Amino acid sequence: MANPPVCRIMDYGKFRYEEAQKAKEARRKSIHVTVKEVKFRPKIGRGDFDTKMRHLKEFLEDGHKVKVTLQFRGREVAHPELGRKILDDVIEAVGAAAKVENQARMEGRSMSLVLAPDKKAQDALRKAAQAERRMAETTPQPDENSEAKIDSDVNVDSEVNDDNEADEPIGEANADPAGASVIREPATPQTSGE
Repeated sequence: MANPPVCRIMDYGKFRYEEAQKAKEARRKSIHVTVKEVKFRPKIGRGDFDTKMRHLKEFLEDGHKVKVTLQFRGREVAHPELGRKILDDVIEAVGAAAKVENQARMEGRSMSLVLAPDKKAQDALRKAAQAERRMAETTPQPDENSEAKIDSDVNVDSEVNDDNEADEPIGEANADPAGASVIREPATPQTSGE
């Protein structure tokens, strides 16, 4: 809009290349939210449940949404309350790190709900964990050198007792340079294949 108009003379190929690089960098920095799925069964054991929960929490920490699916087989469909109990346990185990995006509902032979990560709650949990680590680092720990000194004092006392016992004659005992007594047995003559 200047008078006279201002223009810039440039290499158009170079301009297109720089714009493409900027767009590529913007795509790289963008976060791709995907929906991960974790499947449960109504009769799941405690160990399997804990393993699946650990994976579910990792997905949420990475920023992914998680679809929790509970699959029924055979006559298990007649007891949807068992499925609701498992899904309630999942929500309770996740805690404040995620919020329920879609409530649990039956879809044929499966029941599912969707969890989304709660960024504010996850940041608060991380800060609390970091504060605990800092407190643990600043609290004085028992000095290892003092324990080693106590152990060395005990060893000195036991060596003194060993020296007193070494004065007593015990067979053919020769003193070792370390102060321990060694009993030498007479050599047995070896026979030649008789």
